[in-house]
Amino acid sequence: MGQHRRRTPRRRRLLAPTLVTTALSVLTVAAVVVGTHSLTPRATAVASPATSAAVAPAAPGTPTVPAAVPVAGTEPSAAPEPPAPPVPAEPSEPSGPEPATGSAAPTPTPTTAAPTPADGPLGTTATAAVTPEAATVGALFTGAVRAGDHFCTASVLHSTTGNLLLTAAHCLDDPGGVTFAPGYRDGRAPYGTWRVTAVHTTTGWSHGGDQDEDFAILETAPDDRGRRVEDVVGGNTLGTDEPFGTAVRLYGYPAGGEQPLLCTNTTGRQSAYQRVVDCPGYPGGTSGGPWISTATGHVVGAIGGYQQGGDTDDTSYSALFDHTIAGLYAETVAAVS
Repeated sequence: MGQHRRRTPRRRRLLAPTLVTTALSVLTVAAVVVGTHSLTPRATAVASPATSAAVAPAAPGTPTVPAAVPVAGTEPSAAPEPPAPPVPAEPSEPSGPEPATGSAAPTPTPTTAAPTPADGPLGTTATAAVTPEAATVGALFTGAVRAGDHFCTASVLHSTTGNLLLTAAHCLDDPGGVTFAPGYRDGRAPYGTWRVTAVHTTTGWSHGGDQDEDFAILETAPDDRGRRVEDVVGGNTLGTDEPFGTAVRLYGYPAGGEQPLLCTNTTGRQSAYQRVVDCPGYPGGTSGGPWISTATGHVVGAIGGYQQGGDTDDTSYSALFDHTIAGLYAETVAAVS
């Protein structure tokens, strides 16, 4: 596999090869822990475990929630759709991280299916407007939020636990010191920041770097005000088994830029378990950016997979979201609950 352009070199591997046990482990509060889960592989009936790396959360007391698994197509129909969050105003203060405390940070109502914004011409890349959907997408930082210090993209994944993110597995294998800033723009974190405390991937990725399983689910700790990330900005419902010809909105934070990119286009089939989409100008740093279906509002991909997202800036790839990521998601929610 050749060198790709979607992950900046800032986040090289920080741990020795991942330790793997034979059973699902309980996350500890003292050190990085690795456990296993069982996932059904695509081609066989033999269990394929998943791995998790975690660090102790910053603030105890995260509310206990039921271990339901709201994957697209399986969510309870009785629950009413929550109202869409208001669109925050564009920040007007000078560059610099927005403090996560105080009343200045907007707090939109959480949503599980962000409304569809008006899309531009297909295959055109531009700066993403400030919308409820864009607020669920953010940049990953090494430590504090500083302009120019983000290395990958992630998005909030709807769950009963309210603290999960979606990104590419190749972005990081160690959660230590990683911070997520949703809606990040121009050196500011308008909603606050959340510390990543665990990385969940499949064994197909952690043991062999399987490009067809280049996706990861991240846990986050409550912010310094005790808020869960989904309670603040909402989250996108996981969508699986959508056809290859799905139109998506593709988000990503370029390593050399301070605002998110957005492009809408129809995906194609790169291989049996890889999507492809043509969107110009998605360089390093956009790995992990979500592919959100224009028809359903569900997240159906993340920049990664083949060539770890693509060796050119104008074509992006994603591992296919099917029962493999659905299984990883279900076991992550069960482990966190």
